[in-house]
Amino acid sequence: MNKTDYLGMGKTALITGASGGIGYELAKLFALDGYNLVLVARSEEKLKKIAKEFTEKSNIKVEIIVKDLSVPTTPTEIFTELQQAGIKVDVLVNNAGFGSYGFFHETDLKSELELLQVNVVSLTHLTKLFLKDMVQQGYGKVLNVSSGAAFQPGPLMAVYYATKAYVLSFSEAIANELEGTGVTVTALCPGPTESSFQQRAAMEQSKLFTSQKSMDAETVAKIGYRGLMSNKTVVIPGWKNKLLAEAVRFTPRKMVVKITRSMNSK
Repeated sequence: MNKTDYLGMGKTALITGASGGIGYELAKLFALDGYNLVLVARSEEKLKKIAKEFTEKSNIKVEIIVKDLSVPTTPTEIFTELQQAGIKVDVLVNNAGFGSYGFFHETDLKSELELLQVNVVSLTHLTKLFLKDMVQQGYGKVLNVSSGAAFQPGPLMAVYYATKAYVLSFSEAIANELEGTGVTVTALCPGPTESSFQQRAAMEQSKLFTSQKSMDAETVAKIGYRGLMSNKTVVIPGWKNKLLAEAVRFTPRKMVVKITRSMNSK
């Protein structure tokens, strides 16, 4: 039995936000290790293309689910669809998420409520739905994609930073609750990463992205994947990002917020 057969061995990974960036790169890694995939995103065209690519390169099954996680009923619809198809999820990757940029009193409320739904509510809902079966079977993994933003408040991206703080706190808490069950939870906290995130958040010109070279999504995904498979609770890719996350703990809170405001400014 080779490494690929051993790792995947008929197991299934569900990945949200799988049509690009970190989600796509994570899906590639699971496919290489023989996992069957359930890919969730809004773009049917992109998902079909990715499914074709993976099935041609790897001997796996790929299911696509075209859904918008900003719609409150989506998590239940995904769970029900997979139950009816007899597909058991062994690994859940909550990768879908987006940001918004600007002063909170000026930003669009509808967009931020959708952001909360995707980044927090749908992530929590999907975890709740799939975790029970994982615990019952005595095996499972959850990877929640948080951010380096989780470690401090973020002026000009107040809601986004707060959602990522929630994801980190939530992941660490349930990871502790699940000790001894055979189920692990990992929070991936990348810093600035090359993806469509900054374009969608309209923050390409912020110092956060112009003053330093962003990590590429492939590297972030590889580090996150290794951390997940090693049962780590928190994974921070890159030594600079690790240093910053630690430094926040020993720096006066007011100064941290000022520095973050400066980095987020254009």
